[in-house]
Amino acid sequence: MEISVTLTGNPKTKPADASALGFGKIFTDHMFLMEYNKDEGWHNARIVPYGDLSISPASTVLHYGAEVFEGMKAYRRPDGEIQLFRPRDNFKRMNDSAERLCLPQLDGEFCLEALKKLINIDRDWVPTAEGASLYIRPFLFGNDPFLGVHTVNRCVFCIILSPSGSYYKEGVNPVKIMIETQDVRAVRGGTGYAKCGGNYAASMRAGEKAEQKGYAQVLWLDGVERKYVEEVGSMNVMFKINGTVVTPKLTGSVLPGITRRSCIALLKEWGVPVEERLVSVEELEQAVKNNTLDEAWGCGTAAVVSPIGELCVEDVPYVVNGGKIGPVTQKLYDELTGIQWGKKPDPFGWTETVK
Repeated sequence: MEISVTLTGNPKTKPADASALGFGKIFTDHMFLMEYNKDEGWHNARIVPYGDLSISPASTVLHYGAEVFEGMKAYRRPDGEIQLFRPRDNFKRMNDSAERLCLPQLDGEFCLEALKKLINIDRDWVPTAEGASLYIRPFLFGNDPFLGVHTVNRCVFCIILSPSGSYYKEGVNPVKIMIETQDVRAVRGGTGYAKCGGNYAASMRAGEKAEQKGYAQVLWLDGVERKYVEEVGSMNVMFKINGTVVTPKLTGSVLPGITRRSCIALLKEWGVPVEERLVSVEELEQAVKNNTLDEAWGCGTAAVVSPIGELCVEDVPYVVNGGKIGPVTQKLYDELTGIQWGKKPDPFGWTETVK
């Protein structure tokens, strides 16, 4: 399929101060679009000026949440080139999410080609400042203009780009998190492993409650027994207990994070024992009391890793590693960001240059 290009006649002024970028507030000049219907399949692939989408008030996505998305980044290397981090894994996961919501499959290689073409057109938007990057948001939604609950027949796929500032403006500081005991994020057999908007909407009430109590995130428990840890906020979570890194296994209610997978690969490369298994709150409490909970951190695209300095269980706070970032957490952050920004070798073949 050919990708047509219509360039904007009114380019925006690019921000001069990377510290003012924030996250997801500013968008580049162009976006990628294509449509799907059951008769034609995917068609009308195009890069056009960034702008509003026009959809029916009866659109499937508005009434039934038929939508999936991904989060990726493009990084400016020291030599000025631009590179992506594991983009094929993102498009593979997007197809897994789409299958769960009965949305059509995408050609991952074509999507990657379209993404590279879009980034090349807007390559001057990729920040050069330390820690800043170009956030990439591909998303796919059902767009049938009628209200019946049914398998989707019409869809839109879109990619938008947003230059974003450094996630850690003042250094990688540990955060306080609260274990959520009432709301659940997902259950096995549900959509927990899919990256869809409904999962995030369902998390907002608990997140707001935690924020009111002075906590940065919530630690989610399983939806059946309410005893096993699953995710922290919108990130995967890891604990170093008595020298072994333990992370919740992928039971179908946990997002199969690409940063998670990368952390596991690095840890194994360094000879650090890693276990993917069920992790109970009781085990964590016992580890804190026994002084065997060495470190804890969340991991995801936005933050890379986010150290946990305090766990709150039923209003009882437990400090982790003296409230400081641990050596393994720091090493993971340094290694992953070094590979992503092209400052360190990539022995895994995770990065891909945008040409």
